[in-house]
Amino acid sequence: MSRGWGMDTITDDLVASSHGDHASLFTAVYTTFSPAVAGYLRAGGVDDPEGVTHDVFLALYPRLKSVRGGAQGLRTLIFSIAHARYVDHHRRRRGTPAPVEYDSDRDHRLTASAEDQALDGSPEANALLMLEELSEDHREVLRLRIIAELSLKEVAVIMKKSPGAVAHLQQRALASLRNQQKAKNGVAS
Repeated sequence: MSRGWGMDTITDDLVASSHGDHASLFTAVYTTFSPAVAGYLRAGGVDDPEGVTHDVFLALYPRLKSVRGGAQGLRTLIFSIAHARYVDHHRRRRGTPAPVEYDSDRDHRLTASAEDQALDGSPEANALLMLEELSEDHREVLRLRIIAELSLKEVAVIMKKSPGAVAHLQQRALASLRNQQKAKNGVAS
């Protein structure tokens, strides 16, 4: 699996040598990992992924001096914090009444906006809709493995499962996505 998001800029040596210079390390870490964290949170349905991304890095800053495990340990810590913020967001959401969105399909007085028409064919919108059809564990493993590009071991730590269980969960999630696509295209499973 590719280690995108500039993982090569955050090395074990940089993490080890920056224990006295937290500001430089923090800047490099934020620049490298904030797009992946925001993507992970966006795919998880967090209402304000950019704001929560900032919260993740605010929580990370005081913990930089205690990072163990080099670059991989840092990456796991970042996504552990992101996962905790994701869980907090959905717990808070459960306690508040869900707003009812305006459904333009039911209102025949209006035509679809240009934005609605563009999103109807958007691969990102379609991918998010397909993710919504999966179970929470399936969505979570795909967000962590594909969007955050974490290893099986890192996802296992975050999800509190064995690496084998994570691999099996990922296989089942991908099979569910394939079945959804086949059903959408009218192909028998």
